[in-house]
Amino acid sequence: MADANPARLACGKTLPLPDEVALVLQGGGALGSYQAGVYQALADAEIEVDRVAGISIGAVNAALIAGNPPGARCDRLRQFWNGVSAWLPSFPIWPDDMIREFLHEWSAGHVATFGVPGFFSPRLLPPMLATPGSVAALSFYDSSPLRQTLDALVDWDLLNDGPVRLSVGAVDVESGNFEYFDTRGPHARRIDARHIMASGALPPGLPPVEIDGRWYWDGGLVSNTPLSYVLDTQHADMLVFQVDLFPAASAFPHTIMDVVAREKEIRFSSRTRQTSDQLMKLRREREAIRKVLAKLPAELADDADVLQLAEMARESSVNVVQLIYRANAWEGGARDYEFSARTMAEHWAAGQAAVAETMTRSELIARNIVDGRTAAFDLLNR
Repeated sequence: MADANPARLACGKTLPLPDEVALVLQGGGALGSYQAGVYQALADAEIEVDRVAGISIGAVNAALIAGNPPGARCDRLRQFWNGVSAWLPSFPIWPDDMIREFLHEWSAGHVATFGVPGFFSPRLLPPMLATPGSVAALSFYDSSPLRQTLDALVDWDLLNDGPVRLSVGAVDVESGNFEYFDTRGPHARRIDARHIMASGALPPGLPPVEIDGRWYWDGGLVSNTPLSYVLDTQHADMLVFQVDLFPAASAFPHTIMDVVAREKEIRFSSRTRQTSDQLMKLRREREAIRKVLAKLPAELADDADVLQLAEMARESSVNVVQLIYRANAWEGGARDYEFSARTMAEHWAAGQAAVAETMTRSELIARNIVDGRTAAFDLLNR
């Protein structure tokens, strides 16, 4: 059912809200400031988020949202993104794609050499010289600065006990199994900085993180998009804003740097469109089953097989709004570790603009929510 207090949009329209609003955040390193811009635009539109799920940098943004009261969330996101881009300030440049690409690659090289403040720093010795089996032997960078940053910016008690459900994914290094750390549900646990760091521990750059005797790497190694988990654990009508940092579809590469960029897009997009299409297909099939069950004679209502099939087909409605970052011409294969202040601000603004443009065409979403239908939308596909 739609909420009696719909969101107020800047365009003067309203968007009815279902029982639950979820924010799904993909991994993508430095591109994560796009997600922060999306969240700020949703907050400005008075769209309150009830659940947030993330992988890698999406898990960091998710923790900053769930671990702070509504009035402080955008400020905390700003603090984080201003902090990690502090070493590479914005300064005037000539508006030319070739110059911008050079600056982009130089900034990424600076990060590779010196790390990112409050996030990760290079090890004094290369891992090849460290004691085999030690954490120092398993990565090129030390991620302990991120723990200090998270502890300073996140209220862990609020994150675990507050109104926003948080889910973050990571991969068990030894078993290869994907695991979600969740503050709600049958397998809920207390989440702290380790779980967020584990979700973003992308090898070989960052080290695995130990949690309760098990070691974890970045969830993006298996799936960079937590949409399936959110829908599998859905308990009410839901509106999902899925914020992806890598497009599944893009132009054919023309240079070797284009090849590097395209490989990352394919690997980390996690086939988001295919996943969404499959989920929608399954839901249409369940809807058809429910229609057939409704036509059965009354004497079959208590039949064990009918009851089992009805339970399998039971579900709430969901509308998925996909917001996918589209890279600039000068952004190549280093876009996920180029942490300059200029680029961070541009990504943030792009996230805000994506929400604004989507909401100017929100009538279809609104009709689906009011009617209790299920659909996926990419209103910015171009």
